[in-house]
Amino acid sequence: MAGFIIYGLCAMTAFLCAWLLLQAYRRSRYRLLLWSGLCFVGLTVNNMLVVADNAMGPASDLSTLRLVVGLLAMLVLLYGLIWDAE
Repeated sequence: MAGFIIYGLCAMTAFLCAWLLLQAYRRSRYRLLLWSGLCFVGLTVNNMLVVADNAMGPASDLSTLRLVVGLLAMLVLLYGLIWDAE
């Protein structure tokens, strides 16, 4: 039960970071904020999958999906850092 609460708080924190970064991008149009915000959207989905995986118990295994989502989130940020530098 404690793990469920902790992972839920991690998901909410990632969502808050994504929301703040995307709001800052909307105001300033600084592209690194966009890529960072999109990365945190992916990390939010990743954390929500951790919560779902823990809620469903050992009957299901979402570890591969979680790893793919986390990798895609990091690749979005990596793209923004390397190819979209201003």
